[in-house]
Amino acid sequence: MHFTSEQRLDDGVLQREFTLGEIPGTLWTPESAAPAPLILMAHNNGLPKGQARLVARARHTAAYGYAVATIDAVGCGDRPRSAADEQARADLRRAMQDGEPVDEIFESFIGPLVEKAVPEWQTTLDALLSLPEIGGPVGYSGWMALGIRLAVVEPRITTAGFFAGGYVPRAQREEARQVTIPLLFLLQWDDEGNPRQRALDLFDAFGTKEKTLHANMGGHTGTPWFELDDGNRFFGRHLK
Repeated sequence: MHFTSEQRLDDGVLQREFTLGEIPGTLWTPESAAPAPLILMAHNNGLPKGQARLVARARHTAAYGYAVATIDAVGCGDRPRSAADEQARADLRRAMQDGEPVDEIFESFIGPLVEKAVPEWQTTLDALLSLPEIGGPVGYSGWMALGIRLAVVEPRITTAGFFAGGYVPRAQREEARQVTIPLLFLLQWDDEGNPRQRALDLFDAFGTKEKTLHANMGGHTGTPWFELDDGNRFFGRHLK
């Protein structure tokens, strides 16, 4: 892991950009001298790690006392995308705008994206846990399709907060039954891009005995800010 920049923010959080081979990432750590629990924070469907909403969440969470890390995985953010990936993105946007069926397009695009992303997140986790300022345990926050797979294959992740979406690849819908860690599930009731009933069915499918559903009125990007504070308390019960 090679740190390429470092900035102490006005809330005391240290923000560092890093590279790990071809993987670009950002790490936020709190002022505390003690090794901090780690939260992996992933954005949806390949949005960049520098996206404003993710950065705001990460900074707030780090100020709460956690180390927070995010990366641009294969095909995400500014990393190169194949012509096929670009076409799949365009087809998905068009189908959703026109109200056409999107399941097959979604499977052909998001399924491979998850498969490629998981190993890079695990490689990043290995490197992060070797840093003296990070002590574990590890939580996950964000993109549900990726989070489900990581929760199944990565035993170091002990709790997760998901932003609920109805469009999740078939493989991850099946794997949800194997997820047994504590979960916080955030659902936007009027999310125009994710069928509500599918999200509720997925919540039912998770195999964990400790799962909490928070539903709020509003569209896809309308999650209330207070949910971030509730999420930090949720992680505090399991990571601190």
